[in-house]
Order: sequence, then C-alpha cells, then structure tokens
Amino acid sequence: MRKLFCIPVLLLVGLHVSAQKKPLTHAVYDGWQSINERYISNDGKWVVYTVTPQEGDATLVIQSTDNTYRKEIPRGYGAAITEDSRFVICKIRPLFSATREAKIKKKKPDEMPNDSLAIIETGTDSVLRIPRVKSFKTPEKGAGQWMAYLREKELPVPPAVATPDSLSQLNGLLRMADSLTRLADSLRNKASEAKTKGLTALQPVKKESKPKAGDRVDEGTELVLRNLYTGEEKKFALASDYYFSKPGNTLIIETTRSNADTLMKATVLWYSIINGKADTVFRGFNEAKNYVLDDAGTQLAFIAERDSSAKALQKFYKLYHYRTGMDSARLRVHRNTAGITKGLTISETQAPEFSANGKKLYFSLMAIRKPKDTTLVDFETARLDIWHYKDDYLQPQQLVQLNTELQRSYRAVLNGDDDKVIKLGGEDAEMVYLADEGNSDYVMAATTKGNRIEFQWLGYTRYNVYLVSTIDGARKQVKDKIRTPIIFSPKGKYVLWYDAAQKNYFTYAVAGGAITNITKSIKVPLYEEDDDHPDDPPAHGIMKWHEDDKYVYLYDKYDVWQCDPGGKTAPLNVTNGRPHKVVYRYMPTNKEEKFIADTQKLVFKRLNMVNKYGGLSIYDMKDRRFVADTADGPFKIGFGIVKAKNSDQFVYTRESFDVSPVLMMAQIKNTDVSDNSGGAMMPVLVQTQLHATNPQQKEYNWLTCELVKWTMFDGKRSEGLLYKPENFDPKKKYPVIFYFYEKYSDELYAYRPPAPSASTVNFPYFASNGYLIFVPDIYYKKGEPGESAYNAVVSAAKFMAKKPWVDSTKMAIQGQSWGGYQVAYLITRTNMFAAAEAGAPVANMTSAYGGIRWGTGLNRQFQYERSQSRIGYTLWQRPDLYIKNSPLFNADKVNTPLMIMHNDADGAVPWYQGIEYFTALRRLGKKVWMLQYNGEDHNLVERRNRKDLSIRLGQYFDHFLKGAPAPRWLAEGLPATSKGIDWGVEVEEKKAF
Repeated sequence: MRKLFCIPVLLLVGLHVSAQKKPLTHAVYDGWQSINERYISNDGKWVVYTVTPQEGDATLVIQSTDNTYRKEIPRGYGAAITEDSRFVICKIRPLFSATREAKIKKKKPDEMPNDSLAIIETGTDSVLRIPRVKSFKTPEKGAGQWMAYLREKELPVPPAVATPDSLSQLNGLLRMADSLTRLADSLRNKASEAKTKGLTALQPVKKESKPKAGDRVDEGTELVLRNLYTGEEKKFALASDYYFSKPGNTLIIETTRSNADTLMKATVLWYSIINGKADTVFRGFNEAKNYVLDDAGTQLAFIAERDSSAKALQKFYKLYHYRTGMDSARLRVHRNTAGITKGLTISETQAPEFSANGKKLYFSLMAIRKPKDTTLVDFETARLDIWHYKDDYLQPQQLVQLNTELQRSYRAVLNGDDDKVIKLGGEDAEMVYLADEGNSDYVMAATTKGNRIEFQWLGYTRYNVYLVSTIDGARKQVKDKIRTPIIFSPKGKYVLWYDAAQKNYFTYAVAGGAITNITKSIKVPLYEEDDDHPDDPPAHGIMKWHEDDKYVYLYDKYDVWQCDPGGKTAPLNVTNGRPHKVVYRYMPTNKEEKFIADTQKLVFKRLNMVNKYGGLSIYDMKDRRFVADTADGPFKIGFGIVKAKNSDQFVYTRESFDVSPVLMMAQIKNTDVSDNSGGAMMPVLVQTQLHATNPQQKEYNWLTCELVKWTMFDGKRSEGLLYKPENFDPKKKYPVIFYFYEKYSDELYAYRPPAPSASTVNFPYFASNGYLIFVPDIYYKKGEPGESAYNAVVSAAKFMAKKPWVDSTKMAIQGQSWGGYQVAYLITRTNMFAAAEAGAPVANMTSAYGGIRWGTGLNRQFQYERSQSRIGYTLWQRPDLYIKNSPLFNADKVNTPLMIMHNDADGAVPWYQGIEYFTALRRLGKKVWMLQYNGEDHNLVERRNRKDLSIRLGQYFDHFLKGAPAPRWLAEGLPATSKGIDWGVEVEEKKAF
C-alpha cells in the first residue's frame, strides 16, 4: 500500500515541476510587442493599429469594432483611413531579414530593398499590392475617392545575353569582316586627303557633347493618381513632389528636368480633380519647395529660385502665388519688394501659410549672409571660437544652435492682392503667433532679446511680449519680462500668462489693454504643491480655451477650473476631484482641435492618488456634466486616445504591471437602468477589448507590484513600489535591488516590458530571475540632495531589511543620471549595500557646476542653484554645500563595489565626472569598474549596446548578490588589444578576486 501511495505523489511532483514558469532571458527582448499606430474610421466601424516587436517585422491590423472582422498586413505601417471609411492604405516594409542582409553586404541606397503599397477595402479580404512605392497621400478632408502615390526609380534592365548558334556565329563573323573593310577604306581615304589637306584630315570628327555631370539632375519618378472606387489611374512622369488640397479638389505636382531631353524643363502642375485638367502654373526653375494650398484648394503659394547656377554660393529665393483663373504663378515677393528691410531676403526654410479665409499670405524673411570666401585655404586659416562676456549665448550653445540661427527667419504678411510686405517679426520679435487661424488683424510677437544671459543661472528666459498689426506692422507692448507659459487665445482676444511669483494667471485684453488677475478667487494652489526645488513652483498648466475665447480651462493638482478671461464671472470647478484625491486630466482626441466646443464630449483620464487606480470619464459640454465613466481599477490608461469623427467611440490602451497593453474601445450607449425595463435611460461607457499583446508572457515567471509605505528618518511618510517575482515564496530570502530617481509611486500600474537596458535595471528580467526591486520616492530639502537621498533610500533599505523574506546582506542600489549621482553619494555614507551601479554620475559638483551640457551647449549653473540638484546657492556663496554633496570628496569612505557606466559622447553629464570618480576609487584600491560605450550619449541608443549592458548588469548583480562566478570582464578586465575581438562575458568558474 505504501509503494502504491508514493506513485501518485511522485506524479504530482512531476506535474508541478513541468507547470513551473520559466525565467525571462535576454533572448526574449526582440519578440516583445507594443501597440504603436492607432486609428479609428470616421464612422467608428474600423480600427487600424500596428503590433510591433522590439526587433523584427511588425504587423498592421485592420479590425472591425464589433470584432467580426480582422485583416493582418505583414510589415504594414504608416496607414491612412479614407474620409469615407471605405479604404485603408498603408506602406509595407521589406522583410527585416532582407534589409539586414543588404546592410551586411553594404549595398548602396539605390540597391536596398524598397517599400510597397497596399490598398485594402475595409471588410474584404482583397489586398492590392503595388511594389516599389516611395510615398502615398490622400486628401485630408476629401470624400475618400482619390489617392496618389509616387513610385521608386525603375530598376535597370540587365542586357540579355543570348547563346549564339552556329549560323549566328557565322553571321557575326561576316559583319565583323564588313566593319574591318569599311575601316580600311576610311583610312585609305583619309591618307589620300592628307596629301592635299595636311595632317588635320586625320583628326577624329567631333561628336555632339553630352550634358556635363554638373548639369544632370536627380530625375523624378512616376506619380500615379488613382480613383479608389473605379481603379482608374492617371500617370505623371518625372514627378518629384506632390500635394493634395484639404478638400481633395486639387493636386499640385512638381516635375523635374529630363537628363535625356534638355528641352524639357522643371514644372509645377495644377491638376483639377473635378475636371481632370492639368495646367502648368510655373516652368523653368532650379528649385521650388514649401508648397502650400489654402483651405479651399483655390490658391497656391511656394518658394522658388530660378536665376542661379547649381554651384552658386549664394542664392536668392522668391515667393510665388497662384489662384485659379490665372495663366501662371505670379511673383509676389523678392528681396527688393517694398516693405523688406535691406539685408533680408525670402526664407527658403519656412513654408508660407494662408489664413483660413485665404485673405492673408504669411511667409518668412531671413538675413542675407555673406558667402564663404573660397579663395582662402582651409589649412592656412585659424579655427577658433571667441567667448565674449556680452554674448547672448555661450559659444557652445551658439554652436549647437548654429543651423537654427543660420536659418533664423522672421514672419511677414501680404494682405489680399497688395504687394506691400508688412514685417511682423524681427531680431527683437523672433517668435510670432497667429490668432483666429491667421484671420486676425493682430499677431502676438515675443522676444527674449535683452534677457538671455541670465538663463545661465536662472534656467529660464523671460519674454517681452507685443501685439503687432497685420495691416501696418504697428506694435503695442503687452508686458515685459514674462516667464512662460504665455498663450495667445485662439480668436486673438486675450494674451494669457502665469506669474510664478504671484502664483496666479493674468490676461491682457487686446481690446482696451486691461490686465486682469483671473484666478485670485481660487483658494487652492494652481502650482505644484509638492515641488521641492529652490525656485518659484511651476503651474499645473493650461488645459484648453473655449470656442470664441469665452473661457480658459486651468489645472490645479486634481481639478479643472473654468475661468472667465475677462474676469467678470467667478471661476468654476468643473471636475471636483480634490475631495476624493482623484486627478482629472483632459485627453484630446482630435489632433486638429484648436478649442473646446459647446457641443463637444471631453475625455478625462483619472488617477486615484490613494490607491493609484485609473479610469476614464466623459464630460458633455452641452449638458455641463459627466455623462459616463469607467469604474476605477488597478490599471493605467495609456497616452493618446483617438475618437471617431462621427460617433462617440474612443480607442485607447490599458495596462497594468502584470497585463501587457491591451487595445480597448469605449462607446457611449444609452442603457436602461431601471428595475423593470423600459424606464430611465442613462449613458453608459461600454468597453470592448480589441487586442491583447504578448500572449507569450504567460509562459514566463512574471512580476507583481505593490504600494509600500514607510517612515523615513526625518519622520515623514513616503511611498515606494515593491516588485516581486510571480512565484514569490515568503519562506525564502531574496536579494533586493533599490532603483530610484525622484518619484515613481504614481506608476504602480505601469507595464514595464522586458527590454535591453538603455541605462537601468529591467524590472521584469530581474524579478523573473529571483530578485526583489524596490523603488522609493525621494523628497528633497534645499542644499541637501545627497542627504535627502540617504533619508529616503537608506530608510527604505532598513525597512525592507526587517522583512523575513529579504536577505539584508544581499542588497544593492542602481540609478542613472540623477539616480547615478545619488548612488555615488550613498556609498560614501553607508556600507549596507553589497554592490552598486551608477550610470553617468556627477561625482564633483565643484567642477560640474561651471561646466557645459554638451548636448545643448547650456551652462550647468542653473541646474545646481535652482533645478534638479537643489543646492539653492552659487558656488562662491556656499562652497561647503557643493563639497558636502560631492561623492568625490569622500571617496576614501567607499567600501561598496561600484560599477559605473559613463559614455564618451554624453551630452548631459560630462564624461570626465565618471572618470574623476573612477580614478579616485582606483587609486584608493576600491573595487570599481567603468563601462564606456563608444560614441554613445547619456543613455544608450544603439540596440547592440543595450543588449550588451543588459548582460553585464545581470552578471554584475548575479555575482555580488547571488554568488555567481564572475565573468572574465569583471574578474580580470579586458585589454585594449582585445577590443572588437573578445567581449569577456563568458564565466570562468575558478576566477575569484
């Protein structure tokens, strides 16, 4: 009996082992999916989205919102749904493997695999595929009948090589004999002529010259205009560019010259979709660009240059305008036109813009710059940068912004058919903002001129703001030295700004010039209440304006306030989330939305600050109330909600820490909520799941997450996120990695995919492999960034060390950038961690303070005084604080093994900061390593490097927290002679140190 009893027990044990989920490995990253493109048809019946692996071939999905139809287009992307919801058009990438193979073989761009085009009628299985397509376009607001696509260049046809038969060979020999006979006769004749004409008779006859290489152009290709309903196509040769008007009544086509026919000139064609007629509106130019059509599709403006040679060092562009009924495009503006200041010309980099009513044409002017002197020899001329204390910007910032400054342009306008240029912008008004879609007689202009130097220590620039007349260019001052945000209302009736010092919003009325504090009666803070920087706290922000500038909607920490910009009516709390600690934030559903309309339904994303639950609410502007909600739940609503144009259907993503993003649709439906049916009808937000990503996740030991609260050393309560393995066993002891930056607890239900690391530990990978990850919130005090981190992180570590399932001897810390600094500091203050990893840490605040962020060219002083470092004083006011908070000055106290990653092209934290810390610790005999990825910035960009870092992070923490053997790079290092040959990631069991 006893033996019989053991058999089923053994069977059960075997079943349990086989059912155990496997841990994540680095090999899973490439196949992990995300949902990228998301569209919904205007009628709400179809959704289009892409499911994209981290590396490999994506899939475009066309799906009905009732889940009865689904069509997959392998490698589809860049989709468009036609206005009538009848067709989906997309491009199709080549196979990832084919592109990879072509890169390995170093094929030229013309030899690389090309995209194709796919046209799908919704609800059907038929797919029209068209190979070798560069691009396609559809009218933005057309009926959906037409589209156009531009083909790639035709592939060269290889010459046919035929195998000759005996007769062909004989005929070839006879032809060769005839050719030799004619050549001999020609030579005899020339010799005879030479007796009378001299040796000149023997010179070869000159052939017609071919076009010079410099005169050749990059020829356009075939453009196809296709009727989606009938399949009829019209083709245009040598097309290089094309544009539909918004309503789809006009197609503009640019064609190039032909290299084979020198008489053929470049042209701009106006093709009428309505009557099928093509007119040439411009001909014979070197370059034309920046085409723009008015909203009605009856006017065209563009920039062109037709007078210079291709190699000219200086070219002057002109503005041309065409209106239906004209014979050709008319020259409207050149550098000598009335109203243009001497030294300015038409900007080639900025596109013109019509006002919505088509009565104004805006364009840009730029400075005429002295061309480079080509007579100077480069190796004989000095190369230097001159720093001057009066410069608006430091030289490094000037160099970073060089291309922007070379293309700096200033707005101007033409009114109707008047050819006088009205200059709106300038060196003292570099930013110009239109109102009423350009119809207004005023624009808002702003400048930072005179206020730029102080950015070095303030971290922001103050603006002088004006109103400028589009009729005569007259200026009216609004206010000086305003800190952003500054907003021009959509209709142009008000200028709005937030005064950080007074902690209120103010408006300037364009009619009359009155300045009004519109939020003084709001009793709750409109600024970030928990902000801990030594600076005026920033505002929570502006949601949107109401149509006709009737109201402006502003945020506090939780709610939305409806405010009268004229200050006549009291502000109104629209959402009332504060009593429940629920944050409401508006989610625009239309990328073209300019204001909130009276009849609009608004979508708000909710976040419960107590339990971090998420949800959606629908607010009806017509009834001025919430009409439908989802229940709060343990999930996070993703960014970006798309609404169907003609129905109340919304597409969005929802996720949780253990649920990969799911594509959802929500629809407002009137539902009978009475007990006996047929009674009261109430709008209900009905949700439908459309697609769930990463079904393979169920095969792996995943993670769980919970919100943890504890008391810090200073007595203040804090929150943090604790990640555990899905198979967590409270009877075991686990190693812990503490990861931190500032605050993350609101991200409790965020999904974190397994992915190669750009700079930080990947939570799913480490949790799946038997680690706990704890992410504490950090609260800062002025002048004490290091001790603030100690207060939060070490108190959290001591709190966690008391848990019976935590191995307090196997705890580590990891952080990147600001988190890297805090890691570097903490190991000077405690020895309780078994290992640490710091990415791009600042080690010496005294040397970093006056340095440059090379990515932007900005000086770092503002960052230390007022921003993230939170010192609050200059270096010469409180040098003690800079030294106290610098890990370098206490490097001798470090006993924790430290791995640093600091890359040699880091544009945020100077690379020498990592070097300073490494060399100090190395001299002191501490265990320290530094990974330096060549050519990489602050965070790793190249996927190959991210994969490499992921492997090394895993090996590093496995060694110090799990006792795993050290890989060779960790035990011995790698000499430069092995670079590119040996990566040293293999484990040598016997190596120890």
